[in-house]
Amino acid sequence: MSFSSSPRGLEALQARHGGRYPWLVLAAMACGMVTAVLSATIFNVAIPALMADFHLGQDRVQWAVTGYMAAMTVAMLPTAWLIERYSFRRVFLGAVLLIGIGSLGGTMAWNFPSVVAMRIVQGLAAGLLQPMSTLLVLRLFPLERQGRAMGILGFGIILAPAVAPIAGGFLVDHFGWRAIFLITVPGSLAALAAGHLLLPHKPPARAEHPFDWTGLSLLTLAILSLLQTVGSLHAHGLLSPQSGIGALVATAGIALFLRHARRVPGPILALGLFSERAFAMGTLVSFIFGVGLYGSTYLVPVFLQSILGYNAATAGLALLPGGIALALMTPGAGYLADRIRPHRQTALGLLLFAISFVLLALLAGISLCLPLLPTLMGTVVIGRIGLALILPALNLGALRPLAQRLVGQGSALLNCTRQLGGTLGISLGAVYVEWRSNHLGQPAGSAQAFAEVFALVALAFFLALGGALSMGKPATAATAAGR
Repeated sequence: MSFSSSPRGLEALQARHGGRYPWLVLAAMACGMVTAVLSATIFNVAIPALMADFHLGQDRVQWAVTGYMAAMTVAMLPTAWLIERYSFRRVFLGAVLLIGIGSLGGTMAWNFPSVVAMRIVQGLAAGLLQPMSTLLVLRLFPLERQGRAMGILGFGIILAPAVAPIAGGFLVDHFGWRAIFLITVPGSLAALAAGHLLLPHKPPARAEHPFDWTGLSLLTLAILSLLQTVGSLHAHGLLSPQSGIGALVATAGIALFLRHARRVPGPILALGLFSERAFAMGTLVSFIFGVGLYGSTYLVPVFLQSILGYNAATAGLALLPGGIALALMTPGAGYLADRIRPHRQTALGLLLFAISFVLLALLAGISLCLPLLPTLMGTVVIGRIGLALILPALNLGALRPLAQRLVGQGSALLNCTRQLGGTLGISLGAVYVEWRSNHLGQPAGSAQAFAEVFALVALAFFLALGGALSMGKPATAATAAGR
């Protein structure tokens, strides 16, 4: 962000708005982020309507979801370079404009490929916006207020997925699937207006290094291969030749990128990021956090319906207290992150979430004998409190020790690994449950399969505790020197 003294520069805007300025900019960013999150989460309720309208099967309609996820994940990578080259303001306004274009284009889609194309446009915008929110907090807020800012930003981001299924269902039922694209238009317009008024002008700068197209291509190859492999596990199986080839291509892409990054002066992701222990451990924890966040969002509702026999409405109602607890706790967790060391808060959140899944595993083991809904609701609340504690503290603990020039790339990578963890959490959880259910037999086998996968998630979070605690160790001399 610019510190220019021009009438539209940062100093002038700060003088005009006083102490409110950082919070006003945070509100503008939150508006854009909530719009992006809505574009991601509201679409799922329209899948049955799209299948009926375009006469598609589940295998083809999922391209709209996969295309969005792939575009979002890949778009996170060049965010830091784009901000350095074109300024925070231009990238933010451009990303919000892309969401609006994708939304309006989706309402006018004439066939299913055009729907997929507009979802990819929305995904690109969402991928650019996600790392920017953390970067904004670290650059604009003093150290003692960063946790509170992250908590407030997280509240809006968490609230959007809770509202999206309800709002989306109403729109699809009354106006058809095209209406779900329109719900993001008001937020896009509001974010454009707020960003135009509040974000400081900065002339385009000459980037220190040319854009690393080779590095982006190699990482894109690895990410797309991984997403495709994981997304096709249902159809092909974990040990199929297709899965093996996909895993091999993904591994080769990462290996080639590492080789490339050591030889060029400005790779899209600097390997020096991992010389800082806090960031390296934070990346691991972010991956496992994504596994738990997205995996639990998928596994728990399926368990409630397929094993306990509840309908979709009851399953949603059972998860409501957990969603409320998550939303209410996140601002307080941000406030807490300003008062205790972030790695300790992250570890506490991981411990609570792991305990909740241990309890879920025990409940799944006796689910065919006892009515468990009230106890299960309380267990989910414990896990959601844990997630709320992790959300604002993890980014702060991982990114604060980095040299300033690496913070943008670090934020992009943390978001990317969380998204990849979520994709793996959903797909591998579903494949494991299906495999074990078939192996053990119905219906007791299915309950046992869920108990086992809940226990595996808990184990992953217990293992992540060590990584979170390692984040609190002193910064290395290399990173402190800004190498």
